[in-house]
Amino acid sequence: MLVTLAAAAQAQGPAAQAPSEATGDLPVLFDARERLARPDVNDILRLRFLTTTDFPPFNFTDQTGRLAGFHIDLARALCAELGLEAKCQIQALPYAQLQEALEAGQGDAVLAGVAVTAALRQRFVFSRPYMLLPARFIRHRDTQLLRQDSAALFGRPVGVLTGTAHEAMLKSFFPDIKPVAFETREALLSAVKDRKVDAAFADALQLSFWTQSPAAGNCCMLFDGPYMSERFLGEGMTIMLGPQGGTLAAALDSALAALSRDGRLEEIYLRYFPSGLY
Repeated sequence: MLVTLAAAAQAQGPAAQAPSEATGDLPVLFDARERLARPDVNDILRLRFLTTTDFPPFNFTDQTGRLAGFHIDLARALCAELGLEAKCQIQALPYAQLQEALEAGQGDAVLAGVAVTAALRQRFVFSRPYMLLPARFIRHRDTQLLRQDSAALFGRPVGVLTGTAHEAMLKSFFPDIKPVAFETREALLSAVKDRKVDAAFADALQLSFWTQSPAAGNCCMLFDGPYMSERFLGEGMTIMLGPQGGTLAAALDSALAALSRDGRLEEIYLRYFPSGLY
């Protein structure tokens, strides 16, 4: 699927509507006083973003079959900031094909939430992060706690997915909490819903959407946090570019900083995360 950003701008579906209320603010990743040098991009003939269609609310196809989501709106805003709206395209591919397509020159930048690793840094160039995905606690609404922070959970059973970064992070950050390991996400969330554990510790994105889902039945709520750690959770979401993409990466960094400064980045975030990650 390939669309131009000009066409995509006319096709915002219901998921892109701004919510009436948000419970958190997007962390500031760019110092408001920072002015990043912006390379000249006038000689760019096309700016082709590669993404996927199966990572809602970041990337998905709406009811009309058009690409939509946080990453689509972010690509549109970046192109507008760089003055490249007429030259921007976005193409959806299976996630497993993104790296190969980028290396083959089928696109200029991947905007799909790729996790940065040391191995990938040897092959690709990355922008600065545009979003961090924190860890959060979740608890049943009827669970009685004496405090409204993590200290209330000291000595109490808290569920976590076994073998994950969140399990390691829970043990490192909260040694006084009693971790209870679960093999699957479904088992973990069921344990919170059935009050078999006093809380759970996991990815804030997944938890925030589960609390709003019919499966949760309004049983549970996010609690304390957010908690962020590059050591355990990585650098955050970045844009991945080809090995010769240093100049474009600098231009995108400058554009991201501008979007952060004037609130456009947070405005896009609030369209798709009404329950708040932070």
